[in-house]
Amino acid sequence: MDVIEAGFAAVSDGEMEAVSLIAKQGLRAEISSAGRGTKGDIDAVLKCGASTMSMIIPTSDLHIECKLRKTREQVLQTTQDCVQYAKDHGLKVDLLAEDATRSDFNYLVQVFQTAVNAGVDRVTPCDTVGILTPDSSFDFFTKLTNNIQVPIGVHCHNDFGMAVANTIAALGAGAQEAHATINGLGERAGNAALEEIAITLQSLYKQTINIKPQLLYSTSQLVSRLTGIHTQPNKAIVGENAFTHESGIHTQGILANPLTYEPIAPELVGCTRRIAPGKHSGSNAIRANLTNMGLNPNEEQFNDIMQRIKELGDKGKTIMDADVLAIAETVMGIEGDKPIQLAELTFVGGNKVTSTASVRLKVHGKDLWGSAIGVGPVDAAINAVKNAIVETEPITLEQYNVKAITGGTDAMVEVVVHMRKGNRTITAMGLREDIVKASMEAVITGMNVLKTDYNDKKPPTNP
Repeated sequence: MDVIEAGFAAVSDGEMEAVSLIAKQGLRAEISSAGRGTKGDIDAVLKCGASTMSMIIPTSDLHIECKLRKTREQVLQTTQDCVQYAKDHGLKVDLLAEDATRSDFNYLVQVFQTAVNAGVDRVTPCDTVGILTPDSSFDFFTKLTNNIQVPIGVHCHNDFGMAVANTIAALGAGAQEAHATINGLGERAGNAALEEIAITLQSLYKQTINIKPQLLYSTSQLVSRLTGIHTQPNKAIVGENAFTHESGIHTQGILANPLTYEPIAPELVGCTRRIAPGKHSGSNAIRANLTNMGLNPNEEQFNDIMQRIKELGDKGKTIMDADVLAIAETVMGIEGDKPIQLAELTFVGGNKVTSTASVRLKVHGKDLWGSAIGVGPVDAAINAVKNAIVETEPITLEQYNVKAITGGTDAMVEVVVHMRKGNRTITAMGLREDIVKASMEAVITGMNVLKTDYNDKKPPTNP
């Protein structure tokens, strides 16, 4: 990243501290703090140590009259005074014109020109309620670049689902800086998604950018976990289904050549391809799934496995990789060997007590112990399992989703996990009244699927 807007220093002491800590990291990127066009907010930015201020000044009559209760002339004076004050104190200034796309264009240019005369470094019109379209975005930024002689940024919101498209159009028209967020997080429907803009520029427009695209997926997962806001499964580039294939038509093509149904390789963004089991799965997909586990059923067994999978799907059940393994072992007469078993789990938590958990696992009959703390009992228990197996099994938990599927205080809880070992990813589910036990069931089941490999064995087959 070239610029990181690290927070809004004037909001609170905690926000001030957060921006200050980031500013002290010695990063290559400019560290910016957002702030309003007031002397107090500028002083807060100076105090936090950021090198740049993203100065927010409304420019639409709606905002000027209803929110600020000022006149156009007063806003022009504020722009002049605040940009000058910030520049006199050594800050870089990116002037963000709030609600710019609903502003009188001539007045918007007047505000920006006032800022330019005061020494502003960049100006950025904000599509605050996401009303641009790709066509109007291109026209808007073309006119703006013809009138303003400093670098112009673009800041789009996603209220109509066009934030990324509008951002790309603006860059095509001459904008030089794109504002974006990981996973498209932001007010209401969010902002333009960084990962979508980056990969679009790199893959479709053949532009060279500074980011390391192979870190996009892991960064997305980190942000999702820390914020508690999960991305929708069909999210472009980093969604769990972005490189997942179930349809028989698609999986047949993917197994022959991934380019048939993938515009980019999942490895480009640090992800892996997954052939998902389900009632729409073709025989090639299920056979490939079984082969990965070292299972080679005969034709009669395979047809039985396919039929049972489709029957489960017709009943409305989401089919996990663990389900496919269990069905195959049953049909093939294999007594499933679960290499990892949860022998003991203890956890402590409370309002003023750090959540702590310890586990005893049996891995191929050998006892392994692990303990850990976490932000809650589930996090602590999962961390304890990780610590118990970290030296022997490079298994990572990529996604964790939970929902109550019945009402009442004794609701059944469904936990679904996505786990990875090397280039192989799987799904597993746990279903209990206790969320910790449901989580442990899902995680242990997933680990067992990843550890199941019959390649070195000769599983029995039915006559």
